[in-house]
Amino acid sequence: MGSLQESLELIRRGTDEILLETDLVERLETGKPLRIKAGFDPTAPDLHLGHTVLLNKMRQFQDLGHTILFLIGDFTGMIGDPSGKNETRPPLTREQVAENAATYQKQVFKVLDPQKTQVCFNSEWMDKLSPVDLIKLAATHTVARMLERDDFHKRYTSGHAIAIHEFLYPLLQGYDSVAMKADVELGGTDQKFNLLMGRELQKHFGQKPQTVITLPLLPGLDGVKKMSKSVGNYIGIDESPTDIFGKVMSISDETMWTYFELISFRSMSEIKKFKQEADEGKNPRDIKFLLAEEIVERFHDRAAAIHAHEKFVEQFQQGMIPEDLKEVQLTAGMKIAYVIKETGLTTSTSEAIRMIQQGAVKVDGERVDAQFMLEKGTTIVLQVGKRRFIKVTTPTET
Repeated sequence: MGSLQESLELIRRGTDEILLETDLVERLETGKPLRIKAGFDPTAPDLHLGHTVLLNKMRQFQDLGHTILFLIGDFTGMIGDPSGKNETRPPLTREQVAENAATYQKQVFKVLDPQKTQVCFNSEWMDKLSPVDLIKLAATHTVARMLERDDFHKRYTSGHAIAIHEFLYPLLQGYDSVAMKADVELGGTDQKFNLLMGRELQKHFGQKPQTVITLPLLPGLDGVKKMSKSVGNYIGIDESPTDIFGKVMSISDETMWTYFELISFRSMSEIKKFKQEADEGKNPRDIKFLLAEEIVERFHDRAAAIHAHEKFVEQFQQGMIPEDLKEVQLTAGMKIAYVIKETGLTTSTSEAIRMIQQGAVKVDGERVDAQFMLEKGTTIVLQVGKRRFIKVTTPTET
């Protein structure tokens, strides 16, 4: 495991809060392997790099010799985590959740060691709870306590509906910690209320409360909003090597350092050296190449990373357009912002306008402004950012 101080330095890396660190130190001093829990609700079929912030921290604990409990919330997934949501989520069926869970199991072992990971499903104990048990669990907290949670409070004060079953979610997540006898639970900063609920319920059931470790939310490709499939700013860990590489290269130089800290396995001293080199004039693009290669290698292999790097240089530094360019047909007269949105190169016209204003939109290799309009009977190659291309044609007759 190394020294206690070395272990703490690795655990602290990239974390937002450790509650309470004194409890964690006390547990680490025993020398016994700790039970490290992190839960994932399979509400979508694929994992993205944002999920790997937690997975990487789990891997670090794993490398330190601790027991990793990868919890698939197949029961709570049917409720849907209300954290950060401004409206009630539509419930998923058990069949949808089971299908997504099977995909999760396959993907997580691209980060975690399968021989040292316990995969758990919370339906194992949740299905055994009787209505009486659920009522007793609900009785441990008040509505006023639930409304202290920021997202619930905002929805309540703004008149947005809160369904009764949403109040159960934090309680059920907390009960998972009781059932699993967790020593440590990991989660994003948006999960803090739910994680602390686990501590309170463990006390209620006579267990030593778990240490809570929150981690920052990984920004998406836009560098602003958290990475999310629904927003479209994500990098899926099952994507092709060239797509992963290209997407990593599309992030801003500033966002790159956040990615290095949260999802790279390089040491902080090495990352500090990279920053110093950038400050001294080294092209940040060359440093970003190393990050992109590392991520592709993790989810594919070294050969794929090298090939993706070569393809990127070939396509974008030498100005080559991809051979397998997708083609769409649109109506003449559409302004470029609407064209970008309709082709799926951005998720909204406002994002398209922002990209145009930043000079990141080209038609046939030339930058265009927001007044550019599709003409009748033409074919153009539209480029948004460094790596998004599409061929657009318009009919000769309207």
